[in-house]
Amino acid sequence: CPKNLVDSERILGELAEGGCVVGATMDEADVIVINTCGFLSAAREESLEVIAEAVEQKRTGRATRVVVTGCLPSRDGEQLYEMADGIDAVIGVNDRETVLQAVLQKERITRISKEPLPYSRPDGTGGASGDTGRFRLTPRHTGYLRIAEGCSQKCSFCTIPAIRGPFRSKPPEMVLAEVRELLADGAVELNVIAQDTTGYGSDFKTGRAGGSGVASLLRSLNELDGIEWIRLMYAYPRRFDDDLIAAIAESQHVVPYVDIPLQHISTPVLRRMKRRVTREETEILLHKLRKRICGLTIRTSLIVGFPGETEDQFEELLRFVREFRFEALGVFEFSPEPGTAAVEMSRQVPAHLTAERAEAIMLAQQEIAFAANERLLGATLKVLIDGVDSPGVCVGRHSGQAPDIDSLCILTEPRPAGRLISARVVGSEGYDLIVEPSTES
Repeated sequence: CPKNLVDSERILGELAEGGCVVGATMDEADVIVINTCGFLSAAREESLEVIAEAVEQKRTGRATRVVVTGCLPSRDGEQLYEMADGIDAVIGVNDRETVLQAVLQKERITRISKEPLPYSRPDGTGGASGDTGRFRLTPRHTGYLRIAEGCSQKCSFCTIPAIRGPFRSKPPEMVLAEVRELLADGAVELNVIAQDTTGYGSDFKTGRAGGSGVASLLRSLNELDGIEWIRLMYAYPRRFDDDLIAAIAESQHVVPYVDIPLQHISTPVLRRMKRRVTREETEILLHKLRKRICGLTIRTSLIVGFPGETEDQFEELLRFVREFRFEALGVFEFSPEPGTAAVEMSRQVPAHLTAERAEAIMLAQQEIAFAANERLLGATLKVLIDGVDSPGVCVGRHSGQAPDIDSLCILTEPRPAGRLISARVVGSEGYDLIVEPSTES
């Protein structure tokens, strides 16, 4: 989760500035800090497995304290002490600035604020602003720019508003100060994130953000020296207006890429999801995006097996995927999360049927993706080099590939990380492209 990754970078920065040496392996650490996810049951189970491993290290090894922070404490609170005996501190997502205190003191500490605080300082990298810096975990040439916190959409399947609180936009002057620090730290690519990026500025006083809010922000970012790629992610479809489309289409450094989670296409299912958008409205937006933004990559995510999803409604979704042919797509099996409206709904879809539907969507998308790779053979692309991965292969991404979630470009010859080069597509390997750098790169 990029939002959690930014939280981790902030926490690591504060620990380092507080005198801690960060980066030890779990079996070498004096204190183990775990930043958790609490969004889905699978993520909670994974978090609890890591917590159990940390507690065992404390019992048998060098560690003397285990600090648990992030979304899971905000969701489960002090119950975590019972769920994993041996935890020394439980720090909620709204209290992450107290992690340093939890690391340094010897007593048990619990900080779980239900009322989120407004932005008081940026998620910066430190430097001239005097703010606590981020200990960046991404490669230096790329970074995540979080422009808002929380969410107010209240979709019937989602726990985020309960965990992270209502939507709060980061003031534009704070965003720009943070961007300048990221650029000074070597970033040339910024991936704009929030729970709902298209809602940016909606909570400002009238006129402060200008335009649609995020459109105005993208135009401001586009003017900064040193930036190469700006990518918009987590765009809520209902608020995607013409001004934002124009900002993406007209801004030199805003890449033609939109991550727009649709969740479904059947209007009755969308209504039960409380998405406040219909199939007709969704299709109008998608076709407008493709018409007005040249070379656009659209990534979406879908949920199958939502309560009440009939076979006909699923087939409607499957036909839509085959017909619209998204450049990138992910699918989630519905997870009944306690505390959400969806968990109480009737006509829950059996787990085996949900899994079958997810597989059918992904097989359809695989055929689409492989065909798209075939059409790219011989094309020349701009590729940002990420570096050499663990098998010793040099990899990068073209503008239609977001870090960590999309496919990659595999280079036939290595190039230095952070460089933007021209490369010709000479083949493919699964979802990934094989590219040959030009002689000038």
